[in-house]
Amino acid sequence: MARIKIVNPFKRRPGRIPGFGLTLGVTVSYLSLVVLIPLLGLVIKTAELSWGQFWGTISNDRVLASFGLSVGGSLVAATVNLVFGFVVAWVLVRYSFPGRRIVDALVDLPFAMPTAVSGIALTALYARTGWLGGPLDALGVKAAFSRLGVVIALIFIGLPFVVRTLQPALADLESEIEEAAASLGAGRVQTIRRVIVPAVLPAVLTGFALAFARAVGEYGSVVFISGNMPMRTEITPLLIITKLEQYDTAGATAIAVVLLGFSFLMLLAVNMLQLWSTARSR
Repeated sequence: MARIKIVNPFKRRPGRIPGFGLTLGVTVSYLSLVVLIPLLGLVIKTAELSWGQFWGTISNDRVLASFGLSVGGSLVAATVNLVFGFVVAWVLVRYSFPGRRIVDALVDLPFAMPTAVSGIALTALYARTGWLGGPLDALGVKAAFSRLGVVIALIFIGLPFVVRTLQPALADLESEIEEAAASLGAGRVQTIRRVIVPAVLPAVLTGFALAFARAVGEYGSVVFISGNMPMRTEITPLLIITKLEQYDTAGATAIAVVLLGFSFLMLLAVNMLQLWSTARSR
């Protein structure tokens, strides 16, 4: 006798997430409203300029100087945060000490503080009459109202991105791996270079990219401590604001598109490095 197979029409297909279509639609719609449409509007507004006008705007000496400060300062700040953020994350993950939770909470302080408050606090601290600015000035180092002040502000706002990205990766790294490397005769430097760094390299690159992308567009915490001197300490976001105040919207969007391109190129380079690192580790 042939068996009759009864199919349950209400049985869900395997591998399908309940409500996937609805959640995907909401996600795409939300991202379109918050991210894609504003970026598209930026490009459309810039397209009102001819190529000659666009090139004349972004190749202006004042604009090029601001690009050099914003992008160069962001690279320096992200590199500094990469080194010291790794140290901070390592200490918070591997060691227990009195006040550890307070230090861990202080890492998120730049997230919680309004950027304008951060800028005023840093300016007061690093000015010639400030607690740190006075000793530095005695040594001939001018912190506030200089390029150094810009880098200090960018380091301040970028550190949490590196630390919070590295912490989970370091927490997942078993200490037995380091012990095995030590038992095989590896020194501390060799263990860090050949065992720890390769294991957390994707997180390191991600933290660096996030810190750079955050710093390159920073305005509030930098505008006070920089001094805003054209050709010297003027950052690109301030120049964009200046263009908008002059009702030169197309010029402002042209500069913004170039700045956005720097961030995209950095993210693309980091993603390529992550893919290369993953393929190499296999």
